[in-house]
Amino acid sequence: MSRSRHDAVIIGGGHNGLVAAAYLARAGRKVLVLERLGHVGGLAVSAQAFPGVDARLSRYSYLVSLLPAKVVADLGIKVELRRRRYASYTPAGDTGLLVDNGDAGRTAASFARVTAGTAELEAWRRFYAMTADVAERVAPTLLEPLMDRAAMRDLVGGQAWRELFERPIGEVVDERFADDTVRGVVLTDALIGTFADPCDQGLLANRCLLYHVIGDGTGDWNVPVGGMGAVSGALAGAARAAGAEILTGAEVVAVDPSGEVTFRDADGEHTVRGERILANVPPAVLGRLLGAGEPAPEGAQLKVNMVLSRLPRLRDPDVDPVAAFSGTFHINEGRDQLARAYAEAAAGRIPELPPAEVYCHSLTDPSILGPGLRDAGAQTMTLFGLHMPARLFREDPAGAREAALRATLASVDRVLAEPIEDCLLRAPDGRPCLEAKTPVDLENEAGLPGGHIFHRDLSWPFGEPGKWGVETAFERILLCGAGARRGGGVSGIPGHNAAMALLS
Repeated sequence: MSRSRHDAVIIGGGHNGLVAAAYLARAGRKVLVLERLGHVGGLAVSAQAFPGVDARLSRYSYLVSLLPAKVVADLGIKVELRRRRYASYTPAGDTGLLVDNGDAGRTAASFARVTAGTAELEAWRRFYAMTADVAERVAPTLLEPLMDRAAMRDLVGGQAWRELFERPIGEVVDERFADDTVRGVVLTDALIGTFADPCDQGLLANRCLLYHVIGDGTGDWNVPVGGMGAVSGALAGAARAAGAEILTGAEVVAVDPSGEVTFRDADGEHTVRGERILANVPPAVLGRLLGAGEPAPEGAQLKVNMVLSRLPRLRDPDVDPVAAFSGTFHINEGRDQLARAYAEAAAGRIPELPPAEVYCHSLTDPSILGPGLRDAGAQTMTLFGLHMPARLFREDPAGAREAALRATLASVDRVLAEPIEDCLLRAPDGRPCLEAKTPVDLENEAGLPGGHIFHRDLSWPFGEPGKWGVETAFERILLCGAGARRGGGVSGIPGHNAAMALLS
């Protein structure tokens, strides 16, 4: 392996690196992928998290929206992305707001019950008609060379441009909606993995919301059948079938702008050369490999994976728990609750009532459960907690994790008719099936600086015309991970764009 030459050396075998490898190998290029861990997929993996429990959890990333159908078709991968019947359910006292993708009348009745009228539903429909139109216009551009700000403004149009790209999304939501619960549901998409005040003029929350509503031209968030590992497995298969070489257990330790890459595996240290180097790692990691400084970002989420023996009971007698937990189940994410939690975290405190949302993917894809668990009525539950910045976990990682988990479970219990812990499945060793991951855990386990799930703050989907948004200060080195412009989420877009930049 020492001094071997390749057309492209890809650092990191996450899903974006695999997309780039597949495109380049199909174009006849000699491609080498170097992955530090013993498996590919990065954060898009499935795992049996609890010994003796036959459940394959999407341990880190968990839903797919931004993966373009074009990438799936181009690479010929076989993966099923299943649409969720119910978009969301939000408890509100002894009732709740149910958004049913399959029954507009039921959604209207739920809005009327929670908001005491029709005005909020009409405002909801207008807002999401606007985002749907933006999705149709913007999504196709994500796989093309960048357009500049003026061209993007002309494409998007006047009102949508002002409300999504120029004004803080918090101000827009406060103007468009009057109900605190509805405002919160809309704003959560602006805060996933993003520690921001939605009224801040920096518009970081706007960028987060944009990527959460434009996925593949629809904004739908779908469940990958077989778990996230099925997506990465299909991409790895496509790359290998096209001729790409993938080495696992190969940790890159240095990169030279000339194209030299040094990595270490069980047999020692090796050096390879690439005409181009594609970095499927966070920009801060690439900076370290180059011997340069790069500011570390800050992630802001608490991820909790669970297996339940049964679904918990709701306080709302009119909604079946199967419907409530099939989509996104919002927990204490009202507008005021989000603002209060942000202020507490910004002051260095774990929020007293942490906002969160949960998803039971096994309701949409029972195949991730073994036959015994399915027959017994068990379900998976994934919780994503907001406003949990890495700074809260630096001084005492284990103690702060436990405190954040206790506060979050208490927050969940506030909206249920019974404690969530009463519904946890017990593993054969008697321990409850529950694990929590903080930003510091992601930093230590997955190599993400600051535990930032997008590698760094999200960027606008426009820039220097003719560029692909993957370029770096070094001609031979391209970004192909989430830290590229138009990166973030399980999308494959940066991998596609880095491959196109190389091929062009």
